[in-house]
Amino acid sequence: MIKRPDTKAQRLKRHKRVRAKISGTPERPRLCVFRSLNHIYAQVIDDVNGITLVSASSVEKGFENYGGNIEAAKKVGQTVAERAKAKGVDEVVFDRGGYVYTGRVQALAEGAREGGLQF
Repeated sequence: MIKRPDTKAQRLKRHKRVRAKISGTPERPRLCVFRSLNHIYAQVIDDVNGITLVSASSVEKGFENYGGNIEAAKKVGQTVAERAKAKGVDEVVFDRGGYVYTGRVQALAEGAREGGLQF
């Protein structure tokens, strides 16, 4: 019998390992990415105070097209960057959430960099 690996459990294991080393501060909050099959979400989080400063996702009204592609991810990155800049956040720590840094996750990061965030 062939057993398939539990990819969600493996991702959560990687995410816990990354989160043990990365934390968001008020001066440099954490840019957290969640990627589902149909959409992508990004939050800028201050872990010290336990609050979300800004967020953006492909579920919002400004995203009419399909949210599970690279163009939507880049647009979400630019949106979260401009919202963070409006709140006075210039530097963040990037948390890829246990996902491989390629495809939509990479496009979101590049969009955030183009929007003015530094990490």
